[in-house]
Amino acid sequence: MLKVLRKPFLTGLALALFLPAGLSNVAAAEQVSALDVEVEIDERYADSFDIGAAVEPSMLEGKDAEVLKRHFNSIVAENVMKPINIQPEEGKFTFEEADKIVKFAKENDMELRFHTLIWHSQVPEWFFLDKAGNPMVDETDPKQREKNKKLLLKRLETHIKTIVKRYKNDVSSWDVVNEVIDEYASNDEGLRESPWYQITGKDYIKVAFETANRYAAKDAKLYINDYNTEVEPKRTHLYNLVKELVEEGVPVDGVGHQAHIQIGWPSLQEMEDSINMFADLGLDNQITELDVSLYGWPPRPAYPTYDEIPAFEFERQAERYDQLFELYERLGDKISSVTFWGVADNHTWLNDRAEQYNGGVGVDAPFVFDTEYNAKPAYWAIID
Repeated sequence: MLKVLRKPFLTGLALALFLPAGLSNVAAAEQVSALDVEVEIDERYADSFDIGAAVEPSMLEGKDAEVLKRHFNSIVAENVMKPINIQPEEGKFTFEEADKIVKFAKENDMELRFHTLIWHSQVPEWFFLDKAGNPMVDETDPKQREKNKKLLLKRLETHIKTIVKRYKNDVSSWDVVNEVIDEYASNDEGLRESPWYQITGKDYIKVAFETANRYAAKDAKLYINDYNTEVEPKRTHLYNLVKELVEEGVPVDGVGHQAHIQIGWPSLQEMEDSINMFADLGLDNQITELDVSLYGWPPRPAYPTYDEIPAFEFERQAERYDQLFELYERLGDKISSVTFWGVADNHTWLNDRAEQYNGGVGVDAPFVFDTEYNAKPAYWAIID
């Protein structure tokens, strides 16, 4: 098995000394295909954690598939396993697209993460309508509200039971609930005031974990997943909730840290503190949706096209990736998986965000492979 000692990542003139004459470090790196580099990312970190990527079914063939097979030993569905895709109508489960990802994982001996059983977004409206078709959140009668709560929790159980039983032998990590914390919520606990919360309080979280645990494989792990888990006050709100669940015996195995981060934010210390806080509860940590945006918040101005992104931006990003993976590797006994929210720069939700904040024109470049599947400076940084 490949063993590599981490070294500080060299940029600019220092690295240029080791490259062929006339080539900058960025140009030289971009000439090497992800399929031709000698070191596979998952092999590089085999002693520390799995390396995953988020995919759509369309990415399971062609160049994407080849890069996935070469560099990743874990995958997760970017969208097709979310509630609105799996059960768009009550009782009508649509597994065709999800099955494609499961099949690919099995054929290529990959770990499979499931994302996500319960979420406040991309969930069909019917979940939250009473038997008469009225919005449950508008109900004022206490007796009817209690009936609505029982109905919603029953629907939740059916949804989770059906999915988990189907993929019991395929999924090793389940995102049971996603993004249940909102630091701007009006309640003191920072709980997201979604229809789930308005109708059931915290019970939907507990029932979701208990149901998933009832039907999942014995060695499968159950995660609560969220973004901005590194920063206050959201981190403390999440910690308090998870601590309460653990103390009550709710079967939570770990915390998923989405890690949609920027070159300069959050700090490495904040990341390390967050990992350690949840590890001290006896829980696993997974980095579940990693991408490193070139921009701050909001993402403007953004570069109009990929070709207009200057080399120094990729160097800055490489330094950030080097620092990240040094941290992850050092905390490897507390982190079981690191998943990129994509494969290469030609497919990322961050492009949509760049366009949204820049009048419909803008791109981002968050990964270690470029739009042509060539190794970026960030790849060389994490490989050392």
